[in-house]
Amino acid sequence: MREVFLALLAGVMVGILFKFLKLPLPAPPVFSAVVGVFGVYLGGVIAEHIRVFFS
Repeated sequence: MREVFLALLAGVMVGILFKFLKLPLPAPPVFSAVVGVFGVYLGGVIAEHIRVFFS
């Protein structure tokens, strides 16, 4: 849980810094892109569980 909090805190700090510097945000502005990234992570986790199950 600590890693999640630190990642969120780092993301917020980067977002604030980019806005103050008037730079475009280094992240997709659409929620579906975030869901896609989560899907990639979830697929990796599932694949790892399948690999362990069959070995």
